[in-house]
Amino acid sequence: MTYKLSPSSLSLFADCPRCFYLDKNQHSGRPRGIFPSLPSGMDKVIKEYFDQCRKEGRRPDELADLPADINLYQDLKQLATWRNNFKGIRWDDTEGNTLFGAIDDLLQRDETLIVLDHKTKGFKPKEPDKTIDYYQQQLEMYALLFEKNGFTVADTGHILLWYPETVRGSGVVQFATKLYDVSLSPSHAQELFETALGVLQGAEPKRSEKCEYCKR
Repeated sequence: MTYKLSPSSLSLFADCPRCFYLDKNQHSGRPRGIFPSLPSGMDKVIKEYFDQCRKEGRRPDELADLPADINLYQDLKQLATWRNNFKGIRWDDTEGNTLFGAIDDLLQRDETLIVLDHKTKGFKPKEPDKTIDYYQQQLEMYALLFEKNGFTVADTGHILLWYPETVRGSGVVQFATKLYDVSLSPSHAQELFETALGVLQGAEPKRSEKCEYCKR
């Protein structure tokens, strides 16, 4: 049996191997609540804003802290494929297992690709913001996917965090941003991928005392 894994499914594995195992082998995943539409709406307008900057040949002000030689990845057609939840970017291992992901955005320095991910938060982040560590694994998976597809990938990616700051009137909400540097290790991502496959091919993991779903 072969498997198709994604950064989100591997986040589930890191959180609880048993829930991950049941989801992939028995199709009995965790119960899903109502998905909030605001984050997906934010995701859409942020991407549109960045793409408009591409068309105008300028770098968004939110990336002002980056070195001047880092620019937006310019191939919009290719970027649209990599962003697509049904196409994305994928890699098949020698056993036929697949790692698949759909990215948010890309930067570029010469021929080197730099992973950029947009995240939203409901309030100004505290320092240090430990939630950034949670997303590191996701960015490492994207870096691995590009590396496996023959691209040169920077060992530092970026998370651009968007959070509401104030209401200006007439329905206009002012958002602030904070840009984070994230160290990436594609080899660590591949190790996690292989470990997760090993769990799927073995016996059902024991219940975790730390998992609220396993306790039910």
